[in-house]
Amino acid sequence: MMKVENDLGRDDIRKLVLRIAIPSMLAQFVNVLYSIVDRMFIGNIPVIGEQALAGAGICGPIVTLITSFASLVGIGGAPLLSIRLGAKDEKGATKILANCFIMLVALSILIPILVLSTKGMLLRAFGASDATYPYANEYMTVYVLGAIFALMSSGMNQFLICQGYAKRGMISVMIGAVTNIVLDPIFIFVFDMGVSGAAIATVISQAVSSVYILAHLLSKKMPIRLTFGGYGISIMKKILVYGLSPFIIIAFDSLLIIAMNATLKMYGGSQGDMYITCATIMQSFFLMITMPLGGITGGTQSILGYNFGAGNVERIRQALRMIVFLCLLFNAVMMAVAFTFSPVFVRMFTSNAQYAEISVWAIKISVLGLIPLALQYPFVDAFTGMGLPMYALPLSFLRKFNYFLLLFVLPVIWGAKMVFYVEPIVDTTAGIITTIVFASKINGILRRRKLEKEAEDELEAHVG
Repeated sequence: MMKVENDLGRDDIRKLVLRIAIPSMLAQFVNVLYSIVDRMFIGNIPVIGEQALAGAGICGPIVTLITSFASLVGIGGAPLLSIRLGAKDEKGATKILANCFIMLVALSILIPILVLSTKGMLLRAFGASDATYPYANEYMTVYVLGAIFALMSSGMNQFLICQGYAKRGMISVMIGAVTNIVLDPIFIFVFDMGVSGAAIATVISQAVSSVYILAHLLSKKMPIRLTFGGYGISIMKKILVYGLSPFIIIAFDSLLIIAMNATLKMYGGSQGDMYITCATIMQSFFLMITMPLGGITGGTQSILGYNFGAGNVERIRQALRMIVFLCLLFNAVMMAVAFTFSPVFVRMFTSNAQYAEISVWAIKISVLGLIPLALQYPFVDAFTGMGLPMYALPLSFLRKFNYFLLLFVLPVIWGAKMVFYVEPIVDTTAGIITTIVFASKINGILRRRKLEKEAEDELEAHVG
């Protein structure tokens, strides 16, 4: 068997959280480079850079929406697998992994068919103008044709992390990101393929990551390896239920960006395309916060799920305190970075002074709610990791509902630039509400689980 990097049930909990959270955070930070590097090179294409970047920005949330289906399956199945491992049910864990793989294969067939058959309508509805549509269409067509690699690399990587192999999960992402950084300038500038070249580089990079991940999961040295067979509708339904909360978080984030672009186009008038370009740069920075933050909370779900299955409630409490501390520290640092280095970040995308000024302003506005957001993420993901989607799902939905509501109200009253204030308002209210709900529920949940585990152990001892 491959050497286990982390013993989820016995290692020192603080060190364990650090060993899993930091590689998971870095993996997602590197993963952001996929989109950021593409946008940086696209924004610097001579003559057409700003318009091409707006086109890529329109595609960005659609791309994220596609990969959110990987989270539906991957993040849905990973906590279930961790819980099975904690309960010493290796056969059940193996079935979960097999069912997740076949679900991702099915999605990789269905999604391209649906998107390619409606892409023209989608791109126009999501803010593409006559000037930006050709670039959005180029990028989207290539990316969707290679969607299987995006789904596999993102979805199956969760099953390396949840078995304690966070470093290998990080390596898989880094391999893809480095490949993308190398290939982007070659395809965009050397081969003069422009926006299509950026998409091709991304697809190849994700394919490389997929090969690395699947090679490890198929290895006989893995504790739970990828097998074929044992498929069941009941298992798939459970995976979908568990994955619904993270799916909604990611999918709705994509829909929110789509709605934001459409709103900026609608109320921005002649400046609509410029605002979309600036929003694309702002979202690129914000992804550097939310994706690593999700890496911390998503990666450590394996710790919470395993110990919840094993009934080790005190380890869960200790892990939660450490996870929340890391999230608060990370967001505080990124808030300081936003106010200090955002002009440097923006200059990597555009040399246009007007675009740069608005982009820096938008970044500083967007991070004002980061401290409350650092509470919302770990508490929602903790509910999911412990197999309690009935709490995670409403809290996720509430944040998205408030975003949509404000997105369509504030610009009507105060104009297009009010769109940029929606993020901090929603992050603050969501963080406060989630913290209140979590604090009121967690003690009762852990107390009940401890009693259930004691009863299970007593029954097992009696039967034995």
